[in-house]
Amino acid sequence: MELTLLGTGAPSGLPRPDCPCAACATARGTLARAATALLVDGVLLLDLTPGAALAAARAGHSLAGVRQVLLTHPHDGPAVELPVGLPTAGRVADGRVLTLLSGHRVRALAMDAPGTGYEVTAPGGERLLYLPPGGAPAGLPDGPGRGTTAPYDLVAADVTGRPDAVARLRASGAVGAATDIVAVHLDHDVPPGAELDRRLAAAGARAVPDGTTVSVGAYRAVPQVPRRTLVTGGARSGKSWEAERRLATFPGVVYVATGGGRDGDAEWDARVRTHRERRPATWRTVETRDLVPLLAREGAPLLIDCLSLWLTDAMDRVDAWNEEAWEAGGRGALRERVAELVAAVRATPRTVVLVTNEVGSGIVPAHVSGRLFRDELGRLNAAVAEECEHVLLVVAGQPLPLRG
Repeated sequence: MELTLLGTGAPSGLPRPDCPCAACATARGTLARAATALLVDGVLLLDLTPGAALAAARAGHSLAGVRQVLLTHPHDGPAVELPVGLPTAGRVADGRVLTLLSGHRVRALAMDAPGTGYEVTAPGGERLLYLPPGGAPAGLPDGPGRGTTAPYDLVAADVTGRPDAVARLRASGAVGAATDIVAVHLDHDVPPGAELDRRLAAAGARAVPDGTTVSVGAYRAVPQVPRRTLVTGGARSGKSWEAERRLATFPGVVYVATGGGRDGDAEWDARVRTHRERRPATWRTVETRDLVPLLAREGAPLLIDCLSLWLTDAMDRVDAWNEEAWEAGGRGALRERVAELVAAVRATPRTVVLVTNEVGSGIVPAHVSGRLFRDELGRLNAAVAEECEHVLLVVAGQPLPLRG
């Protein structure tokens, strides 16, 4: 099956008309994107957008052979002029199957938002899933994930706007390790260019320029998702949000909160509540500082937030704040505990994202305990970073790759 992406942007395109935002200001040249439209084997057009015929010509194709035009979502604004020779655009009722003379089978899938998703099966058996902007499957497809068919060869979906849609497909088995996930309906909520590529790679997805032709079902190396990632940054830098975003397309994530509760602290409770409310409903929260057993077990991805609170507890346990106890054995006990954690990060079979606080930056704490904590956290961060394929520093909400 040959798929040509005539456009890969949001319905308003990218940049949006008259939008002054930074993302739109930089979406120029190859980073500009027309509204998403897909041409399948020259016979099926999914979504009719302005300039579709010209976009096809630029990509080296013609719409003359198109026998079916299907829409996935309500189109706002003035009606799009139908190019000469194209059949009238329409939508297939949810659950219905349409068979084209070319041998392609198209099944309409119900969405949890206005719109229709389409599963396209080519005569050769290659399978494509295309989801509308802002949409996720309302029910799982009949085959994938139920042991009767293989995962889709390619999924074109709103990865940045609805990462949970990819998570649902992964949970059902409709997205497998070899599934090519192509992000479409791209809008100005994510900066284009390298930052977009970095975020999508963390989700096992990719973006392609308008006009790209993809051979569905042909082998290609899918983006390698880093198995271990360390996210560091200062207070209120956005590091926790960045860590959560990196696992948003994966189901059943275990969020490991190392801070625990604080009786009578309303402000702390409010912080914890805010964190929980922004996480996907399918994530599970575990409050513990005993990280080594979790890292040692097979299972869903882990998000550990954060190492600085884990270190505070570890130092409390060895009475590090008592100088005599520290010198008499506390220092050695802490080193052993840190070494155990670092070894567990090295050996873990799970995908894991760890959050920590960046320390130092030239200010020397006034108290001995503050200097001690700064030194030990710096050592811990360096040791864990050494075991991670990907390390990010978040400054003012902007992630800066340090490794990977």
